[in-house]
Amino acid sequence: MTVFKYVGRTKTGVTKKGTIDAINKQAAIGKLREQGINPREVSESTSILHKDLSIGGGVKNQDFVIYCRQFATLIRAGVSIVEATNILARQSSSKKLKKALENVEEDVRSGVSFSQAVAKHPKVFPDLFTNMMRSGEATGNIDDTLERLANTFEKQYNLKKKVQSMLTYPAVLLLITIGVVFLLLVFVVPSFVSTFEEMDAELPLITVATVALSEWLQKFWWVVIGAVIFTVVGLNMLYKNNKQFHYMVHYTLLKMPMFGPLFQKSALARLTRTLSSLFSSAVPILQALTISEKVSGNPVVGQVILEARASLEKGSTLTEPLEKSWIFPPLVTSMTSIGESTGSLDYMLEKIADFYEEEVDRAIDTLKSLIEPAMILILAVIVGLIVAAIMMPMFSLYEQI
Repeated sequence: MTVFKYVGRTKTGVTKKGTIDAINKQAAIGKLREQGINPREVSESTSILHKDLSIGGGVKNQDFVIYCRQFATLIRAGVSIVEATNILARQSSSKKLKKALENVEEDVRSGVSFSQAVAKHPKVFPDLFTNMMRSGEATGNIDDTLERLANTFEKQYNLKKKVQSMLTYPAVLLLITIGVVFLLLVFVVPSFVSTFEEMDAELPLITVATVALSEWLQKFWWVVIGAVIFTVVGLNMLYKNNKQFHYMVHYTLLKMPMFGPLFQKSALARLTRTLSSLFSSAVPILQALTISEKVSGNPVVGQVILEARASLEKGSTLTEPLEKSWIFPPLVTSMTSIGESTGSLDYMLEKIADFYEEEVDRAIDTLKSLIEPAMILILAVIVGLIVAAIMMPMFSLYEQI
């Protein structure tokens, strides 16, 4: 809803000022007349008090997945779209989704189609959802379309959470390693420096290097923290605003020895699941490719999809540009080619998605079994080197005594 300021007269001729919530200016005027007020001036409020304060763009994936599943269940049970939207708006825990659904409900009640209503909120409802609903309305299969959407978003969400969960463990261990090393160098090593000076003996190279690093960190710890913050913020801004850098980051991740195949399989599963859902809902293939490129989440994959779209516009097949790209294995291109020739492309893509989702599960289990001992070993080696740097001169002193 938008807040509008108004100035008008009541039926008794009294001038009245105030604010009113409405979806647009015409709706605000209509509401005022229903209240017996003849509006003279109506304008959108610019006051910060009437603006929604929010962080971020859209709705959380988890909230949207829950909404899709509940919406599909209600429609399948025979509840009308208007009533289902009203129910879900009242019980939604997401403020952004709640507000968007309230606006959608008002639009649908005024005669606007559901797909047109949700298209007004691109930050809440993805292109995939909007276009599949538009196709579902055209074919009269809204319940089937919603079921496919719910399944698609659930699988994509679960896949994303599995990958994030796998990456969280090494990230946490890395932070712990850095923290332990920092504490040892800043607080533990300095307590032994005076002892080393009293020994007046030649120290091992590893001890000299450790003490020098410790003294530098004590003086310039703020430089290290500042450099880390500056680097993280700078790379994040560059990643969001520079398309070439954004592309190179994803390209590098896909080429990494251990994690690259996992990211590749995850991207292929997401892409083929999206395309399968769109084709099953009778979305035109060119439009489906455009939508898939936007929601792929990977610019390297997205670039190949754009090339495939251009190839189709020239009268070629979908398979040809995929075969030229290293990111699409023979399994994908072969099954895509069979799907094109037999007219069962949606089914073939669904099977590819199922296969790679299972592959991601296996890859995550394998990586977890390798990463855990590797990270623990790295932590032990680093801490062991620092301890050795401290203890080696002490052993020399004991031998002299």
